[in-house]
Amino acid sequence: MSDSEAEQVINIENASAAAPRTRPKPGERRAQILQTLASMLEQPGGERVTTAALAAQLQVSEAALYRHFASKAQMFEGLIDFIEQSVFTLINQIEAQATEIGPRRAVQIVTMLIKFAEKNPGMTRVMVGDALLLEHERLQQRMNLFFDKIEAALKQCLRSDVCANDSTTPTLDAQVRASVLVAFARGRLQRYARSGFKRLPSEQLAACLALMSQATHDLA
Repeated sequence: MSDSEAEQVINIENASAAAPRTRPKPGERRAQILQTLASMLEQPGGERVTTAALAAQLQVSEAALYRHFASKAQMFEGLIDFIEQSVFTLINQIEAQATEIGPRRAVQIVTMLIKFAEKNPGMTRVMVGDALLLEHERLQQRMNLFFDKIEAALKQCLRSDVCANDSTTPTLDAQVRASVLVAFARGRLQRYARSGFKRLPSEQLAACLALMSQATHDLA
């Protein structure tokens, strides 16, 4: 090795030693933990994700996780926050479309929910509760409330339609239609999760929604 080559090697080593080790900012690390948790939930098989496995995936200690989250339940709450914010923001946008009739907006809401789940398989396991087994019961309660809110939004969309059809029980009829749509959506999400994400929830979606809309309309 020539003197010039040796000098280059030394310079490179010195530069490496002098380079500061960058660490993610607190908010960035928190987001990284949630993203990794969601990614691990996407793995087929439905195995429970432990904090030890999550820490190993991130190449940090379990203690490092708890510097950003007080508990594992709080990590799942972070995922639920993302689900709620994403879905309800889109629902608000759909409801703001005053030019669309109520039943069409209801179909758009169900379609959006199913496509959101299809694009986020890890979140789907949280939504259907598979990932929440053996976790704190308040997590499942939040997801139940999540679907109750969606049903309420659908009911609001459908009520104008049943009123226009001179229904004698418009509130009840709108509730029935909304509950049927939510039950369908939850069933599609459960099938998606339990098939190892092979059976897409959007499979023949438009035809199914059209059939249900006609069936519930005929019953009104």
